[in-house]
Amino acid sequence: MATPAHEEPRGILHRKAGAHNYRLSRFIPSPDLAPFIEHYWGVAWDLRGKPPQQQQVLSHPSVHLVFEQDKSAVFGIPTGKFTRQLAGQGQVFGIKFRPGGFYPFVKRPVAAFTGKVIPAGQVFGPDCHSLETEILAQPDDSLMVGPVEDFLRKQGPGPDPFLDEITRIFELVRTARGIVMVEDLAGRLDLTPRTLQRLFNQYVGVSPKWVIQRYRLQEAAEQLAANPVANWAGLAQDLGYFDQAHFIKDFKLLVGSTPAEYARQNEPTS
Repeated sequence: MATPAHEEPRGILHRKAGAHNYRLSRFIPSPDLAPFIEHYWGVAWDLRGKPPQQQQVLSHPSVHLVFEQDKSAVFGIPTGKFTRQLAGQGQVFGIKFRPGGFYPFVKRPVAAFTGKVIPAGQVFGPDCHSLETEILAQPDDSLMVGPVEDFLRKQGPGPDPFLDEITRIFELVRTARGIVMVEDLAGRLDLTPRTLQRLFNQYVGVSPKWVIQRYRLQEAAEQLAANPVANWAGLAQDLGYFDQAHFIKDFKLLVGSTPAEYARQNEPTS
């Protein structure tokens, strides 16, 4: 039986308001696949007789392989927020690759997938079609994990000398608030910005600057949703923005509202 992942999902905008529209399940990978896979996830919804609902996510720097009836595809990293309209009844099951974890399966620059949705069969071959049928016929999301892991193992990803380095880089970005520029990150790693850029192009699919900014803005959105009355000006400074106007501009460009507006939208309703 697959083991559920208990860590709170991050990056879902207006999560509390939309949580009643769908059911989300997540499962951790087996140890041999954990270097490549962050988790598996399933979403099911039944909105029959109800208006469609829009879900928005501040995308992580991860590629996903998503199984959906007649629509299974590889989703490269979206450059903006990811938007999906839920209507009628449906379900999807996905594989979230770790940053850098998709490259060993395809052996080509992950940047070639960024911003694109490519039919799964074009990337992983015709076996994807039979796998889609098999897993979506399962009565429970946890039963989908086994066939998916068997499929992944057949793809034969071997050890990669750069995966540990990518993992170390991302842990540093997540935890070191003082890293706000590519030069900051490169200096901590004793690499040149150009070397770092080439590594990200090959293994991650987006630039180091994109990753740094995305993690900071995800953190801002999570904190504002959890505590709408928070001092968001102080939050901007805590996240490494020395220019408050720059923080507001970045946040609005990605989320679609200013930090103050987003905080108001997430205030509890009486």
